[in-house]
Amino acid sequence: MKTKKLVVLGGGESGVGAAILAKDKGMEVFLSDMGKLAPKYADMLNQEGIEWEEGQHTEEKILDADEVVKSPGIPPTTPLMLKIASKNIPVISEIELAGRYTDAKMVCITGSNGKTTTTMLTYHILKNAGVNVGLAGNVGKSLALQVAREHHDVYVVELSSFQLENMYDFKAHIAVMMNITPDHLDRYDYEMQNYVNAKFRILQNLTSQDAFIFWQDDPIIEAQLRQVETQARLYPFAETIEENTQAYIDAENNMIINTPSTSLNMPRADLALSGLHNLYNSMAAGLSACLLDLKKEDIRRALSNFEGVEHRLEYVDTINGVRYINDSKATNVNSCWYALESVPKNTILILGGKDKGNDYTEILPLVKEKVKAIVCMGKDNAKLLDFFDGVVTLSDTHSIEDAVKECARLAQEGDTVLLSPCCASFDLFKSYEDRGHQFKAIVKSMNR
Repeated sequence: MKTKKLVVLGGGESGVGAAILAKDKGMEVFLSDMGKLAPKYADMLNQEGIEWEEGQHTEEKILDADEVVKSPGIPPTTPLMLKIASKNIPVISEIELAGRYTDAKMVCITGSNGKTTTTMLTYHILKNAGVNVGLAGNVGKSLALQVAREHHDVYVVELSSFQLENMYDFKAHIAVMMNITPDHLDRYDYEMQNYVNAKFRILQNLTSQDAFIFWQDDPIIEAQLRQVETQARLYPFAETIEENTQAYIDAENNMIINTPSTSLNMPRADLALSGLHNLYNSMAAGLSACLLDLKKEDIRRALSNFEGVEHRLEYVDTINGVRYINDSKATNVNSCWYALESVPKNTILILGGKDKGNDYTEILPLVKEKVKAIVCMGKDNAKLLDFFDGVVTLSDTHSIEDAVKECARLAQEGDTVLLSPCCASFDLFKSYEDRGHQFKAIVKSMNR
C-alpha cells in the first residue's frame, strides 16, 4: 500500500502538532514555512525525524502531496494555495486532521469576541471538576499533538474562522457561538456574509445528540439560523429571559441555567468575571458544563474563582491615581465596545494598529459618553484621526512608549487609561500578546 504524502504548510504550534500526528500515523511528512521556525519547533521536528524547511516553499515537493495541512494564517488566495487547488490536492486544517484520530468529546467555541475567555473558563470548570480535559485551538497546545501523545476524554477547543475554513468531517459535540460582528473582512473580500459562512461551519455534522449554544440577541446569528438547518439541540442565552432562553438573569439578579438534566441558580454577584460581556461568557461556559453533567457545586465554585484571561480587561496598575487597563486582545470594534461598556467615564482610550476594514460607528456613542481623549497608536492613524475628528481630544503617536507617555500627560487623578486598540497588532508588534506585554511593562516602569 502506497505511503500517504502529507505536506504541512506553517511551522507554528498547529503545524508542528499536525506533522507529529501524521508521522505517528505512518505518513511521509514534509513541513514547509516561508518564515523562520522558532527554535523549540525546529528542535521538536528534528527529534521526530521529520523533514522540514524554512524561508522558502519548495513547490516540487509541496505539489507532490496527497494532502496538505494549511496553517490558519495562510489565505487561500496566495499563489501557492492557488497552485495546490489547481492540482486538486485536498487542503485541511490541523483540527480536521486531529479529529480523524480521536473519539473524545469536543466542546468547540467560536465567535468574534469572548471566545478565548469562554474557552478558558469552560476548561477551568471541567479541570477543577476532575474531568480529563485538554485545551486546544487558538489557546493551549496543538490539538493534533495532544491526540498523538496524550489522551483526554474531553477537549475544549477555541476555533477561529480561519481554522473553520478547512474543517469538513470534524464534528463538535457542543458547539458554542458567542457572537458575530465584523472582523477579518480583509480576509473575506470585505463581504460580511463570507465571514458569517466561515463561522457557521462549526455547525457542520452536528446530530440530534449534539448541542448548539449561542447568544440569542445577536441579529446576525438569528438571521443565519433562519437560513441554515441543524439537527442539534438549541441552547440560547441572553441577559433577560425570552422564548426558549436556556440561560438568563432573573428579577433577583440570579443567573439561571436550564438544561434537560440540570437546573442551576447562582447569584450574579458571585461570578468571578464582571461586565455584560463576561456574563455572556459565564452563561456559555455554564451551559456547556451543565450539558456535560457536571455537579452543580463544581460549576458554581469554578465560576466564582476563575481569574480571567491575560490581555482582556486586565488591570495593570494605578499610578498617580490613574488606573491602567490592558485590553490588547480587543482586535476588533465590537470587542472594544464591550471594554468601553465596562469602564467609567473620563477614560483615555488607546486605539490603532492594522485596520481590518473597521467601521468605528459602533463605538461612537460610548466614546461620546465615556472617553475624554483618544490616543492613536499605529504606523498610519489617518482613518482614526479622520473619523473621531471633532468628537474628542485626539493625539497622534506611533509607538507604545509615546502612547503611554501621552496618556499620562492627559490623565488626571481618577481617570482610566484603556488600551483597547480595535485593530490587529502587526503594524508595530509581533502579536496582541506582545502589544499587551509591552504596555504592561511600560506602565509598571512608571511606578519605579
